[in-house]
Amino acid sequence: MSHQLHVRRNLPRFRPLSVGAAAATLLSLAATPAQAIGFSQGDATLDINGTVNGFYSHRSEERGGVKTTDSALTNGLLPGWINFVFTTKVEGLDIKAHVGFAPGINDKSDVVGLPSDPSCGGGTGCDSPFSQIDTRNLYFQFGNTEWGTIKFGRDIGLFGQKIILSDMTLLGLGGNSYASTPFNTTFGMIGHGYMYTGFQPQITYTTPALDGFSASAGIFDPSKFAGDETKDPGFQGMLSYDWKSGTTNGSLWAGAVHQRTSGAGSFNASGVELGARLGIGAFEAVVYGFDASGLGLSTVGALYLSPFGKTDGKGYFVQGTYTVGKTKFGLNFGENRDSGGVLADTNKFRSATAGIYHSLNKYITLVGEYNQEKGDGDDLFVGDLKTRTISVGGILMF
Repeated sequence: MSHQLHVRRNLPRFRPLSVGAAAATLLSLAATPAQAIGFSQGDATLDINGTVNGFYSHRSEERGGVKTTDSALTNGLLPGWINFVFTTKVEGLDIKAHVGFAPGINDKSDVVGLPSDPSCGGGTGCDSPFSQIDTRNLYFQFGNTEWGTIKFGRDIGLFGQKIILSDMTLLGLGGNSYASTPFNTTFGMIGHGYMYTGFQPQITYTTPALDGFSASAGIFDPSKFAGDETKDPGFQGMLSYDWKSGTTNGSLWAGAVHQRTSGAGSFNASGVELGARLGIGAFEAVVYGFDASGLGLSTVGALYLSPFGKTDGKGYFVQGTYTVGKTKFGLNFGENRDSGGVLADTNKFRSATAGIYHSLNKYITLVGEYNQEKGDGDDLFVGDLKTRTISVGGILMF
């Protein structure tokens, strides 16, 4: 009898995945309960988990004195997600493989994650009656608690990872200045206090946890953002300390990113970040800052997007949340600034979000948010940019 038939015979043997494991799979959303279904065959387990969300957003914009209003039925900062996670232990090694697909509900995108142009009158780049599926996770890893873990494949980056996982709008919508025609996701607070880490091909090593301390470092597929060659890989690293004592818990982290490009117009791109999260009972606070040179336009949150040469970027982010029963209330604020290169101005993009996140049950969280954004800078905006977005919806995780 084939191995596949053995697996099918074991299908009724499902079990819930732990909250911690499901949260790690779904971008470490530890604050939200999650369940999964697992199938076991011999010493191997296949877990299936995912998330689906949908929101209504009403948005007003004022740009260069011109006011517009639009609305959308859209995904939030997260797309949909379906994950297949294989785990086993063989000869003292913990082995894991992860394949994840991220579809969106929006029907106006013919390029993954990018909007089409409804005004182009037909043809390539115009509205398409379908959404795209983004393969974000595709990696395997092995290791143990004695010497650590090494990962090969595509997964979330290290630089900027912990701050986006701490952003409360990860469960909601946040801002959508670039999404009047819907993206497959919105921006949350990306570009308003931090840069987007992205899902990147990598080979990374993570140390064992030692009294709360751990470190990760790796080489990353180089981005062709300057010059004509990328003969050197990128580098990212992160050092973190996590603790818990009674009703108090927290995390401190520092990260770094570097890439050298070759060819005409080449330069070194680098960035550093510092962040902290502190939880005391029902209250949690997050503070974060970064400083970058040549990483790209941080005001659009796009790592390595540098159409304006070697820009300098910096930003900061603060957030506070308080939980009453099954409902979390939160406020956050962030600002990014870009200058240098061929930019003629200092371009600023800042945003604030007030959110309510109610856990209806162990699977569903209902969300309501109000967001304001403001952009200044002659290079990126035609005059000042102001937006206001009200969004309501929900997210299901299993």
